[in-house]
Amino acid sequence: MFKHILLGTDGSAASENAANLAVGLARQHGAKLTALYVVDPYPYLGIGETNPLGFQAYMAAAQQHGAQAHAKVASLCAAAEPQVHFEARLGEDVTAARGIVQMAQDEGADLVVVGSHGRAGVARLVLGSVAAKVVAQSPVPVLVAR
Repeated sequence: MFKHILLGTDGSAASENAANLAVGLARQHGAKLTALYVVDPYPYLGIGETNPLGFQAYMAAAQQHGAQAHAKVASLCAAAEPQVHFEARLGEDVTAARGIVQMAQDEGADLVVVGSHGRAGVARLVLGSVAAKVVAQSPVPVLVAR
């Protein structure tokens, strides 16, 4: 049924639950699994001179965090029987929700799997929800894991 599953990952516990679910689905369907880690845009305020070292440090830390998140998913894929074909991707200069939706379109994914942090009430209104935005914007089905 599914040939290509896109997993949005940020390395959190909710993301790990989504990864377990995505790997299981990919194994059952013989699907390719692409894990996408989106680096939040650099929080440049536009005041004063730009500090290139600040940007470089930010990007280096984000890429390291992304590599750690990808490594967790890669180990799940390697441990699956049969092994799941895995590809790691890094998105930059875009919000997480937009990056996930765009990658799903560009890669021809037929399912998107994301984790939910389970925020409710004021926290959800103030912070928003990447999962809710992906569900609202995605042209393909989205599976949200708690």
